[in-house]
Amino acid sequence: MTDISLTLTAITHVVYAGLRSITPDALLDTDRETRDRGAVSLEQALWYAAAATAVGIVATVIWTKIKSEADKPVVPGGL
Repeated sequence: MTDISLTLTAITHVVYAGLRSITPDALLDTDRETRDRGAVSLEQALWYAAAATAVGIVATVIWTKIKSEADKPVVPGGL
């Protein structure tokens, strides 16, 4: 994400949180008794899994690059 995209996303979330705090709950959630607020959706779980996989892949690529550079013999007096 670019800096502007990140900034706009943050602003959107701040505005949304502010609006939620001043709006009565009755207007936002009409079926409060039947809704499970503590559940994690499948989409959220998949996003977390995808993020963890991406972090693992990036870490592996960086570690492989570091290891291959460290395994090269040191040449005295030059590159």
